[in-house]
Amino acid sequence: MTTWQTFPYFLAAAGLLWLGALLPRSTRPAIWILLGTLMLAVFVGGFWIELGRPPMRTLGETRLWFGLLLPLSGLLIHCFVPWRWPLIYSALIGFLFLLFTALRPETHDRTLMPALQSPWFVPHVVLYLIAYAFLVYAAAVAAFGLYRAYRNKNNGSHFLRLAETGLWIGFGFLTLGLLAGAVWAKEAWGHYWTWDPKETWAFLTWAVYLAYFHLRSEWNTQPRRALWFLAIASAVVFICWFGVNYLPSAAQSVHTYS
Repeated sequence: MTTWQTFPYFLAAAGLLWLGALLPRSTRPAIWILLGTLMLAVFVGGFWIELGRPPMRTLGETRLWFGLLLPLSGLLIHCFVPWRWPLIYSALIGFLFLLFTALRPETHDRTLMPALQSPWFVPHVVLYLIAYAFLVYAAAVAAFGLYRAYRNKNNGSHFLRLAETGLWIGFGFLTLGLLAGAVWAKEAWGHYWTWDPKETWAFLTWAVYLAYFHLRSEWNTQPRRALWFLAIASAVVFICWFGVNYLPSAAQSVHTYS
């Protein structure tokens, strides 16, 4: 059975496989990352069947998807830039999220409220989680790039190009997720946009990264500032994903499903 009770075993198996990428003599770290990620994909698929609904309702379930998608984002970037450390970094961050999920799975009942029984539910959530995975990846690369830039006294332009690879993909999925959410809202509540707290922060997240592209002409001469921007911008992602739920206004939010 694939339940929260068996999840720690899947996580341990995935962690051991990801550990294979850390071995100094490992010549194909991408294979180890892929095998560990496939182990998690098996759990997610089985968990979906066990619940009888998409496992995307609670924050714990979204962290599960994030932990699955983040190593996949590292694998995709690895296809363009065959470095070893981005793979390990993405798997490490993903594992930390999954470990927290194993400790606090946030179990709720199996049913979905009527608003969630929509064909737009799964695409909207998946698009956003893919976007979050790539944007957090870009932030991690930017933070590492700043460390190397100050340590080696260079401008960090090489790391900026790598971070922007994740940014372009993440922003594209973020835009699609925003549009899918508007269509879903029209179907569920009769309006494309209601300035719900979650919707407002989703728009702010999109606007912050849009601002980066408007300022991009200046980043060519100031790549360190661009790296700082990308590293800090990820805070907006986490506020939108987690922080909004703790705001007083969130009590009346249509996005509160617990």
